[in-house]
Amino acid sequence: MKAFIIDRYGKKDPMRLGDMPRPEVRDDDVLIEVHAAGLNLLDSKIKSGEFKLILPYRMPLVLGHDVAGVVAQVGSRVRQFKVGDEVYSRVPDHRIGTFAQFIAVNENDIAPKPRNITMEEAASLPLVGLTAWQALVERAQPKKGQKIFIQAGSGGVGTFAIQLATHLGATVATTTSSANTDLVKSLGADIVIDYRKDDFEKVLQNYDVVLHSQDAAALEKSLRVLKPGGTLISISGPPDPTFAKGIGAPWFVRLIVRVLSSGVRKKASRRDLKYSFLFMRANGDQLREITQLIEVGAIRPMIDRIFPFESTNDALAYVEAGRAKGKVVVKIK
Repeated sequence: MKAFIIDRYGKKDPMRLGDMPRPEVRDDDVLIEVHAAGLNLLDSKIKSGEFKLILPYRMPLVLGHDVAGVVAQVGSRVRQFKVGDEVYSRVPDHRIGTFAQFIAVNENDIAPKPRNITMEEAASLPLVGLTAWQALVERAQPKKGQKIFIQAGSGGVGTFAIQLATHLGATVATTTSSANTDLVKSLGADIVIDYRKDDFEKVLQNYDVVLHSQDAAALEKSLRVLKPGGTLISISGPPDPTFAKGIGAPWFVRLIVRVLSSGVRKKASRRDLKYSFLFMRANGDQLREITQLIEVGAIRPMIDRIFPFESTNDALAYVEAGRAKGKVVVKIK
């Protein structure tokens, strides 16, 4: 099968289009013929080697975490899907490789594709949808009327998280550029801060939840906009000891993580705040919940651009530039 491959870690070297064996289908696996694949900044970070301590991969490696396609084969123990079903998934970290014509995924990490959207729209959803779900529904568990600050509202996670938080009944604040103000308001944002002109720390006070996705300076400010008892969930770091333990990291990685996060954890504790790092995980059951929200129109996909499969390197470069409104997708079939 055709796939985009890396042979070594590096920021500058492009992926190469080459041939890889079709994935082995285990007893609990579904083989998906890939129709579309979503791109994420995580793909670029893995390519550069940023996560090699906690996510060691063997080369050659096919990147890609988001997929939408059609079931081509099922393993002997698969009961939830059959050949011909339209499905989508955020594949697990140890089995990435959606920038290819086929991928094998455990059936528990897959969900039926929402019936009312295209393959390209479906491929844009799993990673950002599960990130928002696990941050807000699973961890923050906001009550109706609480205040949630979602950074970078026009990005992939932001556009989904705003809609989900609004659906949960929260008052939502976000940051974006003035060019994207109408977009994030249309998704449900109540308060929109132009990050180029205004400092969100001077605008927001007594928030219940912050979904942090920016740099260390924004992290410091985010602690100060939360009220006592509030929750800060970061998807951009630093990782915390709970995360390191959860992935079974070796002792030296756990030590590094403990040191890296000690500052923010101490500051959060002094303010009676909860800090946690989220590295989202594949989850087919949660993706089924998201499917229902898509099908009833509570959340809609947000795609910036669709690239042809042969332009996957260009698509990844576009993601790295950090200017996409919503998600970037490659169309494979």
